[in-house]
Amino acid sequence: MRSRLALLALAVVGSAVVTAAPAGAAPDSSGSTGSAGSSTGSQVSDARFETLCTPTDPGLAEISGLVSTGGTMYAIGDSGTDDEVWVLDDQCQVTGTVPVPPTPFDVEDMAMAGGRLWLADTGDNTKVRQQVSLTDVDPVTGAGARHLLTYPDGPHDAETLLVGRDGRPVIVTKEILAASGIYRPAGGATLDQLGPGPAPLQRIGQIAYAPTDTPGSPMPVAGSILVTGGAVSADGRVVAVRTYTDVYLYPAPDGDIAAALTGATPVRVPMPNQPQGEAIAFTPDGDLLSASEANGGPLPPIQILRGATGLVDLPAPPPPVVAAAQADSGATGAVVAVAAGMGAAALGGGALWFRARRDA
Repeated sequence: MRSRLALLALAVVGSAVVTAAPAGAAPDSSGSTGSAGSSTGSQVSDARFETLCTPTDPGLAEISGLVSTGGTMYAIGDSGTDDEVWVLDDQCQVTGTVPVPPTPFDVEDMAMAGGRLWLADTGDNTKVRQQVSLTDVDPVTGAGARHLLTYPDGPHDAETLLVGRDGRPVIVTKEILAASGIYRPAGGATLDQLGPGPAPLQRIGQIAYAPTDTPGSPMPVAGSILVTGGAVSADGRVVAVRTYTDVYLYPAPDGDIAAALTGATPVRVPMPNQPQGEAIAFTPDGDLLSASEANGGPLPPIQILRGATGLVDLPAPPPPVVAAAQADSGATGAVVAVAAGMGAAALGGGALWFRARRDA
């Protein structure tokens, strides 16, 4: 991993000039880069992460994907340490492991949907893979299957998987000298609709971030523009995308991830100084967890940003439709009866008018 980072650092030395506007600047049309859907504008929050707990098992030295279900966390490492998912309690103590079904190539992120873990086997630092995959895993038994995917424009390295309440997976690539591409299965297929594949992906947009001076990253400054992980809140209304140094919180009031990433103004929160931060996950209560690889040092703590979803301005959700359907049955019956009577009268009147017209 460290040798790959050294090569990456050489490639991104000049990438800091790709975007010139500061990431905390108010958004405007001059602050965008690339084509439509690529934005560097953001609002900066002074909210701060705090330490939740610190893992002690050496197997957690390369956390790249994280999921939280409340009292339980699931963590997975990347290439070489991604043959099992680690199960942790809220004190970062390992309570078990879950095997990963097929032999993965390079798992870089993880999400939970439909009661199953979804592993993003999408890492490709040398950009040689003709196919990537999403692997579904039963969090208890480890049973699951791999679903192959292909990019429409050649290989990409990707470390971010986003799954909204509609069940449609979105992959965001990690690009060195270009905007990060946003992809989803062609035709908007959901996770449940994916077969063994290979299924084609379609590019639906792109995002780019300006450099920040937030500390923490194996590559100072340049690491602040590389997308390394993502998560979606439990209600699907907030999308989080992280770099090595910062996290960007996007409003998605209707649950449309692509529209949020390409059209909304995010809130940027500087992250704690982590050696190689790549994993984030929302808790069911709307807090945001952040985990990092050790990058050769001691195991870093898992950090928490409490009330993360509350940092994003969202319109109030519409009233549930179910409430309207549970109206008083007597009133409903009366309305139906009146409507039926009016309909019958209209039909009768229409028949008389038609007859009168013919008789005239």
